[in-house]
Amino acid sequence: MKPLQESTSELRDFLSKLTINNPTNVAGKGYPRLTIITPSYNQADFLERTILSVLNQNYPNLEYIIVDGGSTDRSVEVIKKYEKYLAYWVSEKDNGQVHAINKGLERATGDWISFQNSDDVYFPGTFQRFGKAALEQSADILYGDLFMITTDDEVTEILKTTSYSLTCQILEGMQIHNQSLFFKKSLVEKYGKFDESFRFAFDYEFITRYTLHDSTKIRKIEGLGGALRVHADAKSSTIASVGSEEHLRIQKLYNSAISFPALNKIRYLWCRIRKVSYFLFRFDFKYIRFRLSR
Repeated sequence: MKPLQESTSELRDFLSKLTINNPTNVAGKGYPRLTIITPSYNQADFLERTILSVLNQNYPNLEYIIVDGGSTDRSVEVIKKYEKYLAYWVSEKDNGQVHAINKGLERATGDWISFQNSDDVYFPGTFQRFGKAALEQSADILYGDLFMITTDDEVTEILKTTSYSLTCQILEGMQIHNQSLFFKKSLVEKYGKFDESFRFAFDYEFITRYTLHDSTKIRKIEGLGGALRVHADAKSSTIASVGSEEHLRIQKLYNSAISFPALNKIRYLWCRIRKVSYFLFRFDFKYIRFRLSR
């Protein structure tokens, strides 16, 4: 695990300017087509850094879509600055974040899809690690670790993920974070788009719905990194109570997927032990101490 100060320096440099090139180490390797969708609304202060975190990956088979909900700040000005690198963008009134992402899904032509909110970012090298894993592993969902950052791109902490468990997803909550998530478009075609009745926990719902099926293969990529920006206007700050209500609603909805609900307290305890054991077996004592101290 890199020191947070080193990660901060790396991220700030990565987001400082547009760096488009055609690196020989990724070009021509047959990487799958990847669609990135950014839902946007009045986040001009952060949007440019989100865009740079996508374009500066220099992924050789990229489709980038931005769906803006009719922003009244400088968002459209920022989008137009980079529009020649975009496959599609629009700025028009919509029904919120989930509707915007679904509009992007309808236009997506990539074999794989990821979405990054207009205040969050990808870390350097994320798409190369994804592309390599997509070629080497049989998977429908790929995911990794999550960084937390401030308004000025300071990395404050890392949230490491474990191998995926549907039981823990239902009982414990989110096991995968959208900032570091890639999924096959075929899952959308099989199991439907995102549920627009949710304002906050839609990602928790669709990941649970997609992974209910034994045929869905989920793999973790070590070192993959996205970053969640913590700030006063973020949904995690403004509608946290809505998120709690929606999480409970989803848990009740999918609880029947786990046989013998009477055993759920024991299963929940197992999930907690499983998480600690995951890092113990990897001798990641530093991260265990860090989480226990929070």
